[in-house]
Amino acid sequence: MLLPPIILNSGYELDQKRFFKNIGVIFTFAFAGTFVSAVVIGLLTYLWALTGLEQVKMSWVDAFSFGATLSATDPVTVLAVFHTYGVDPALYTIIFGESLLNDSVSIVMFGTLQRFYHKEMHLVDIFMGIFKFFISFVISLMIGVIISIFVALMLKHSHLRRFPHIESCIIILMAYASYLFSNGCHMSGIVSLLFCAITMKHYAFHNMSIQTQISTKFLFRTLSQLSENFIFIYLGLSLFTQANLDYKPLFILVTIFSICIARYTAIFPISKLINMASRSNYIFSNELPKSYQIMLFWSGLRGAVGVALTEGFKGEATEVLKTTVLIVVVLTVIIFGGTTPQMLEIVGIHMGIFQYEEDYSIEYFYDKHINLEENVQDEFQYIKKSSFLPNEQEENQYHHELHLGSGQLDSPGSIDHSYYSSKSFDQTKNENNDQTLVDPDIFFSSGSLKSTHLNEEIYSTLPQPKTKNEETPFTQKPQTSSSDHMKWFRDFDSKILKPLVLEKNIFAKENNKKQSF
Repeated sequence: MLLPPIILNSGYELDQKRFFKNIGVIFTFAFAGTFVSAVVIGLLTYLWALTGLEQVKMSWVDAFSFGATLSATDPVTVLAVFHTYGVDPALYTIIFGESLLNDSVSIVMFGTLQRFYHKEMHLVDIFMGIFKFFISFVISLMIGVIISIFVALMLKHSHLRRFPHIESCIIILMAYASYLFSNGCHMSGIVSLLFCAITMKHYAFHNMSIQTQISTKFLFRTLSQLSENFIFIYLGLSLFTQANLDYKPLFILVTIFSICIARYTAIFPISKLINMASRSNYIFSNELPKSYQIMLFWSGLRGAVGVALTEGFKGEATEVLKTTVLIVVVLTVIIFGGTTPQMLEIVGIHMGIFQYEEDYSIEYFYDKHINLEENVQDEFQYIKKSSFLPNEQEENQYHHELHLGSGQLDSPGSIDHSYYSSKSFDQTKNENNDQTLVDPDIFFSSGSLKSTHLNEEIYSTLPQPKTKNEETPFTQKPQTSSSDHMKWFRDFDSKILKPLVLEKNIFAKENNKKQSF
């Protein structure tokens, strides 16, 4: 009940361009990493149960279901710190994308394992379980994508834009229809909902009225936040008020140790394979430096998904496993989440890369009564280009040229004077004041963009960027391959799918700006 809003919002807010740029790395960690993590946790806890200490009785299904539950990461605390400090967007996207798919994989894996409860296990059953897992995942994915494309076509060929309240209801109901329909087919509703949200944001979102675009984004975000808050409140209260909790201190310590070993095994060896494949221009376009690998390890917090999955436990050890999951979630959030700023400083992650959020730019132009359906994309690009991070090339260079902490920025860009030519001084001044609400670190003056003193509290904690001579294995730039492994999909998307599902004027703008993921 509480998971769907979280998954829906995560898919809807995904940075699709960077997600698909790093899709090889994300899918590798989401599938191979989650599988390795579940096996390691399940195996170590099962071996501990066999010792007979603390009388924890678990079957192999209990153990590996427990492993699947604790393989679902929820780095919400880490990502909040990343957002505050302006951590490199590529690292942010990899961690967020890995967590997003990792949750879906863990849920499908947990459901697959539960089918073998109270059944004899043979070697053939293991392969059948893996086969069922992939079939369930692929079919669920297709259900979500098909429903979202249907929604995009429905919005394109109807006049629902004239009725934003009805349009918003249809978007929400169709998203949840993918979840319910997939569950009704005995597939994974969570996977369907996730990919329905991702595809809906990429296609249907552009066919919506501007009121629906804003309302759905904030409604999904609000429902997700409420669900997460409720889960963590329940988590905190349960530790002190639930009467049937069964604490096993040694088993809890073994579980925490198993999680650390599993996360290490799921990150560093796989990262080494990714880097080897990247050097060979095979599948992966970017290498992962040590700093990225360490932060991937450090972001392995457990959270809402793991707590929700505990309701599916069966058998004699159910209360022990539930109690252990609750404590592990609390400890990982406190330990790993609380020490994230210090770890960023230790490994030398590049910070200070702040970006505008599309929703706030939309609201700014909406308040000024501009025809958003015609101009919002152009105006948003205008603001984005005028910011102190003009283009993606500077992000890839990790902004060594920016003097973080000095409060000054090097030639951030200039503003098109024609934008103000037809406006009075008072109108321009009022709009400039409104723009400072979008980002208080910049202001407009005499047609040029200048910087005020940046937030000293944030920048005082950021490590200074190292020069080339000072680069270490932790702070080196990831090596980028010249091959483009997603070009075939971008061509298919821009030449076939977008002309099919987007309105002509919207597709023309997308094509002119060459915006595709």
